Amino acid sequence: MAEATIRFYAELNDFLPLARRRQDIGVYFDPPCPLRHLVESLGVPHTEIELVLLNGNSVDLEAPVDDGDRIAVYPMFEALDVTPLLRLRPAPLREPRFFADAQLGRLAGYLRLLGFDTLYQNRIGDAALVELANAERRIILTRDRRLLMRRAVTHGCHVRPVKPIEQLAYVVERCDLVRAAHPFTRCMDCNGLLHGVAKQAVWEQLEPATRIHYDAFWQCDHCARIYWKGSHYRALQRLVDTALGRAEQPA
Repeated sequence: MAEATIRFYAELNDFLPLARRRQDIGVYFDPPCPLRHLVESLGVPHTEIELVLLNGNSVDLEAPVDDGDRIAVYPMFEALDVTPLLRLRPAPLREPRFFADAQLGRLAGYLRLLGFDTLYQNRIGDAALVELANAERRIILTRDRRLLMRRAVTHGCHVRPVKPIEQLAYVVERCDLVRAAHPFTRCMDCNGLLHGVAKQAVWEQLEPATRIHYDAFWQCDHCARIYWKGSHYRALQRLVDTALGRAEQPA
């Protein structure tokens, strides 16, 4: 039986029991053992990891671990330039596209509100979800760490908050979405794109009061749902402004 020492840094500690956070952790194994197995056996999904140092050398997660090895595991870096080192994730997705799992239906709607292409299917199995996400180069959003530990997953985000509005803020920050947002350009129901439509073209679908008070309308290319800046719009605009850090600060 061999022993190695692993230490996790920054927010990766959130995946560990309190007694194991921010300290060296001794792990026992039968060599040869891939680094991926040791890391994920402690509950940390590989999609949350940006850099791993094995005895001070940058390696990937398939590197074999031997007796006495020391391992340092780091999360995504926002400000630190680690270009010379070996990043574990493939090249970033240039246009963020998402696949929210069955637990994150409200979050999917909020991301669509911000203009992000976000799939949501609450009856799809994990294997099919991963296959479709990879085929369409989508980032998997989930609260299920086991899903992110699937070997086939290349881009994923463990959504830690419980409340949908807090989940949205977390994903916007984690995936650096502020500059890529295009609010009110997608259907919150089906993810289709919206286009402006003449009032007369949708006249028969409008309630009498809506016909009187509103003149600008948008329609979904996919499900044909009609949108306008009604009484609900102000609340949605506040949600968008808060999510993107545009909300006015108190004096």
